[in-house]
Amino acid sequence: MKIFTTLYRQVEHLVHEVAKFGLVGLLGMVVDLPIYNWLVFDNPLVVFGDHGEGMLHDRPVTAKFISVTVATVATYLGNRHWTWRHRERTGLHREYVLFFVLNGIGLLISAGCLGFSRYVLDLHTALADNISANVIGLGLGTLFRFWSYRKWVFRQELDLDEAEHQAKAPDSPAGLDQENTGDLPVVR
Repeated sequence: MKIFTTLYRQVEHLVHEVAKFGLVGLLGMVVDLPIYNWLVFDNPLVVFGDHGEGMLHDRPVTAKFISVTVATVATYLGNRHWTWRHRERTGLHREYVLFFVLNGIGLLISAGCLGFSRYVLDLHTALADNISANVIGLGLGTLFRFWSYRKWVFRQELDLDEAEHQAKAPDSPAGLDQENTGDLPVVR
């Protein structure tokens, strides 16, 4: 059990960041999906069933660009002020530009999946659009965004959190014996 606790302590900060990033991403999805579905299908809640033709029905990739751009503003605020608030601030202008550029690459991933579904596979239903853009494309884009935001946008100022985790976690199994945990010592 100690080994699992030790391992968790080493990745605890990453687990917390992933959870917060995921919740902010859900907020972005709550903004993105209704806007996209309204623009393309004239119904913000459509995924299954009847749907009409929205003002951008023939231009779903354009609709995706619009919906993601609006969602990006919400996710920037959530990530800057909650997910990575403990990381250094390098200036709003720099962060914002980098965030939008990297988010744009994530958007291209999602739009590419949508375009492939629409124009190569010739799938034109609300379900196909939402699976290609908002499940597959969003999933791949999210992996890219998490990695890139963490690496380039919200860089860590000091490794205080990691230093704390390193101090708590022993470097070797022998170090486990030296902890004052109240457990019986390991017999060798």
